Amino acid sequence: MSAAVSLGGWAMAGLAGLIVVSAVRTFGDRMEAVARACHELRGPLAAARLGLSLGERVGELSPGRLRAIDTELGRAALALDDLAEVRGGGIRLREIDRVDVEALLVDSVEAWQGSAVAAGVSLKAGWSGAGGAVWGDRLRLAQAVGNLVANAIEHGGGIVEANGSARHGLVRIIIRDAGPGLPAPVAELCRGARRGRGARGRGLAIASAIAQAHGGRLASAPAESGARLVLELPASGAGGVQRPAPAG
Repeated sequence: MSAAVSLGGWAMAGLAGLIVVSAVRTFGDRMEAVARACHELRGPLAAARLGLSLGERVGELSPGRLRAIDTELGRAALALDDLAEVRGGGIRLREIDRVDVEALLVDSVEAWQGSAVAAGVSLKAGWSGAGGAVWGDRLRLAQAVGNLVANAIEHGGGIVEANGSARHGLVRIIIRDAGPGLPAPVAELCRGARRGRGARGRGLAIASAIAQAHGGRLASAPAESGARLVLELPASGAGGVQRPAPAG
């Protein structure tokens, strides 16, 4: 009898331990979701505010700047939607359209010009060759590019260049900065952020997840100085690439 009671006690203790571990993990997932939402709210709202401030100083809010600010506010609303869903760090694609990536890059850089000026950073955009288009969620792609630009402004400094191109069935955006470079490989920074460690990698992890959801990838590339991040996406007309379906 005592042996049975002892075994029963150990079983109950083991079950209680599993419940506690599960609860801690769930709590950790929710805290990380809150941290991600704060990250994704703070950046776009700051970019919109500083963009309006820059427009006021130069005496002009051009249609391009207003469009860029509207995109950043849309990103902020997206962060609130993600928080309400708490999907464990997953990326849900919503409206899938054919996205002009050159125009998206121009808008993203314009949206962050105010932040760049405030940080003393020279932010430039460029495109080489023919324009490129991809099938995707424009707001999610703006989220990815915005995170990469914001990361370069905050941690790179000096001159930040965002250049795009489309060739060999791929659309590429390359973000270069003049800072000290990445403290670790992109994959390692993303893993740390997904586990709730390392705020710097959170924006990179989100950008990487968005790229993967579109059939692409985020990687670092060799650079003589600073960081050089490459966002690759399959072009809409490349090799029969199909229009992806939004995640349910």
